[in-house]
Amino acid sequence: MSQKRAALRLFFEMYADAAEYPARRTCAVPRAEKGSTMKQQYLEAGRIVNTHGIAGEVKIQPWTDDAAFLRRFRVFYLDGAPLRVKKSRVHKDFLITAFEGLDDINAVMPLKNKILYFDRDDAALEPGTYFLADLIGAQVVGEDGTALGTLREVMELPRGRVYVVQGEREILIPAVPEFVRGVDAEAGVITVHLIEGL
Repeated sequence: MSQKRAALRLFFEMYADAAEYPARRTCAVPRAEKGSTMKQQYLEAGRIVNTHGIAGEVKIQPWTDDAAFLRRFRVFYLDGAPLRVKKSRVHKDFLITAFEGLDDINAVMPLKNKILYFDRDDAALEPGTYFLADLIGAQVVGEDGTALGTLREVMELPRGRVYVVQGEREILIPAVPEFVRGVDAEAGVITVHLIEGL
């Protein structure tokens, strides 16, 4: 980790309790192609980390805000093919799921370590919420409208998220209201307040 990013971890401690904007995390958010703001139709839901019992259930590690969010989906996608959910429940921080047509441990063993996807049209997000993946490539501007760069990455630190903005230089911005003043996911614009040292 660079010295700059290590320093940001310490700096971010001051803002750890601040409320974040209503974004839904989706998996490991990818780095952006320059100028790219195209929304992906299928987003990563999580990884099948193991089987669960002998009746064909699997244990899914969610790459969303929480496992409960994934319970709304009746279909996941694996290598482009649909897997229909027969039943699911939250157990600790994982989603335990059984799929139609996979009725025993031998049928689901090959799924271990595979990544599941969901169709964004099935997500039914609440008004005013968005997926973090949709912000990658967004234009980042100061409160006066000055262009600062594009959002290249979202870092998930233990105490919260940090936006990595690439312009003439890299800027690391804690994703809290003190710094992120507005997010227009549809327009692909994030308005920020910078202080000296960022």
